[in-house]
Amino acid sequence: MEKQADRQRINDLIARIEPLDVEAMEQARQRQENLTKPAGSLGRLEKLAIQIAGIQRRALPGIEQKVVIVMAGDHGVTVEGVSAYPSEVTPQMVQNFLHGGAAINALARQANARVVIVDIGVASELHHPDLVSRKVAPGTANMAQGAAMTEAQMLTAINVGIDILQAQQGVQLVATGDMGIGNTTASSAITADLLQLPVSQVTGRGTGLNDAQLDHKIVVIERALAINQPEPQNPLDVLMKVGGLEIAGLVGVILAAAAERIAVVIDGFISGAAALVAARLCPAACQYLIAGHTSVEQGHGHILRALELAPLLNLGLRLGEGTGAVLAMHLIEGALHTHNEMLTFAEAGVSNREEEEKN
Repeated sequence: MEKQADRQRINDLIARIEPLDVEAMEQARQRQENLTKPAGSLGRLEKLAIQIAGIQRRALPGIEQKVVIVMAGDHGVTVEGVSAYPSEVTPQMVQNFLHGGAAINALARQANARVVIVDIGVASELHHPDLVSRKVAPGTANMAQGAAMTEAQMLTAINVGIDILQAQQGVQLVATGDMGIGNTTASSAITADLLQLPVSQVTGRGTGLNDAQLDHKIVVIERALAINQPEPQNPLDVLMKVGGLEIAGLVGVILAAAAERIAVVIDGFISGAAALVAARLCPAACQYLIAGHTSVEQGHGHILRALELAPLLNLGLRLGEGTGAVLAMHLIEGALHTHNEMLTFAEAGVSNREEEEKN
């Protein structure tokens, strides 16, 4: 019964996701054409402002509050030796997040964004007053031997993500982050199956594997796909069989944000895998996404091309945590500052090209 309720809640949420507001976007586009600059001279910044106008349903969109949601979960497949780091690093890094000592903390402070840390599936018991504890299970099962999650666990994890997003009152911009040793393995499996690409084309070195370790990782993923036979036309089946609890949580965050008309800056490969699942569940949700950066992980580029998202940054990042997404927040805010604060030709008393041509 609970499983049916979780599935129904997800379906109801998807039904609420609407296309962007065309009228607000047209008004924003017209404003861009009349600002004191040559048409199109602010490039991607103009497109960002117009997109966010459509998301927020207003010609002059704004961002008062920003948050990065970091979902943390362990992966049973790490017993196969697919990571250069042991699974014990997951809870250790979560503690580091909670004490403000990680890269995401430093970058979020600079961006004036709140950091929300969610234990959705860490294998260890964690306690901290700032931790959001919503553990669905102590990590996934080993996907190289069977399904990573039960259907109930997968649906519950998506709903946890929905809950977390809906608890962020007054937020206009959300960044997705992740932590979980082994999660590039799960992301590669999801990407290979949903995009129907060879595992070798979407699998990278993760935490820093050497050539032999990378070859082994590819073999493990191929075995997981062969054993589980996830259905590429059924994104939830793929997520359940070869995904991760934190990836499922991010799917919920993305869908809930789209339903609430909040822009989502996706981070790297793991966030990209979640975005791919969310977009397959609800294509309209893709309109609410902004690609913060492109990861060194080769599978991420395939995801961005499939979603037709152009990354704002290319800095050679492969850390996760939401770091690339939070860095991109500065550009998004810059887009809105220029959109809202620049004067039009008429307001500034500056002749534009059309007026010159008329004269």
